[in-house]
Amino acid sequence: MDKLNVIKVGGAVVEDTASLALLLDQFASLEGAKVLVHGGGRRATKIAASLGLESKMVGGRRITDSDMLSVVTMVYGGLVNKTVVAKLQALGVNAIGLTGADMDIIRSHKRPLKKVKLDDGHEEMVDFGYVGDVEKADGQALKNLLANGIIPVIAPLTHDGNGTILNTNADTMASTVAKALAPFYDVTLTYCFEMPGVMRNPEDKDSVIQYIDAASYSKLKAGGTISGGMIPKLDNAFEAISQGVSRVVITHFNDIVAKIGTTIV
Repeated sequence: MDKLNVIKVGGAVVEDTASLALLLDQFASLEGAKVLVHGGGRRATKIAASLGLESKMVGGRRITDSDMLSVVTMVYGGLVNKTVVAKLQALGVNAIGLTGADMDIIRSHKRPLKKVKLDDGHEEMVDFGYVGDVEKADGQALKNLLANGIIPVIAPLTHDGNGTILNTNADTMASTVAKALAPFYDVTLTYCFEMPGVMRNPEDKDSVIQYIDAASYSKLKAGGTISGGMIPKLDNAFEAISQGVSRVVITHFNDIVAKIGTTIV
């Protein structure tokens, strides 16, 4: 079975010109089939602020009302996505920018009211607005592009099949794409960001945890070593492994070829 790399890059890397250039150089050098999934939340927050819109976050997730949906659609599907595609074309990568609505590759439904634990510890029912929870993905459509040498660059937007765009978590998008392509390829899913992996001590870059399995994950969460935004990332990683993805790596954006960092097993 041919190998495939699904690379997810976060908004902090996308926001920084030098970091993005390093990441895209690495991505371009990866051999074989590959897909890039990107975030862009920091850019969306900046542009929303310039338009007088306040970004409201709950549990690390963006509340997306109709005005914010317009912003994230423009920023994720337009500014960030097409900038990345243009830079990849300059590196000789024949990329195409997509959202979940394009070719109907990822369909979702509007998230219902959800009970969320807030920073102060109490729980509250939250309406996230136009946020999508993924229902299905079309791996065959993506495979058809890859078979023709076209590299998908996917923005964190999906659709509900009834004409509405939905803001969707980029880590979930990457996991969804990896799972959808697992029947056709030997898939490695790599989450890359500005840190070298999952660390026991965020202040010590030599404290990277090399391997995490389900049992150690439970212990690390219970002890508070893993918390915050790393939890949904790892939840997505274990879900991907359970549904046919061969391996998941969490690493620095400059190490996606070497694949050093934290491996989920």
